[in-house]
Amino acid sequence: MNIEELREFCIRKKGVTESFPFDETTLVFKVMGKMFALTDTEDDFSINLKCDPEKVIELRERYTAVQPGYHMNKKHWNTIYIDGSVNDDLLCEWISHSYELVVDSLTKKLKLELDNI
Repeated sequence: MNIEELREFCIRKKGVTESFPFDETTLVFKVMGKMFALTDTEDDFSINLKCDPEKVIELRERYTAVQPGYHMNKKHWNTIYIDGSVNDDLLCEWISHSYELVVDSLTKKLKLELDNI
């Protein structure tokens, strides 16, 4: 996966926007205004993704490319270094998991808005 493939996969999801809210190189993907993925467009390719706290440690122990979320809550976020050791299907699964966790946490009002998109 490269950064364009990541971008295309993320923005195809319902209710997703992209922006650079922190600086000119940190690309953030949000669903209904809530962040579910971010990456730096200049440094080594990595993705920060939200993760179920029960899976966070398991993924870090199983995959060397998965580390505690850089500048994020380590209980809920992982940083995945895209070094070829994790296949694209699994990366897409983790991105979708992050998206779904955020969607599940939305208010009823925002979920209804998302359903109507």
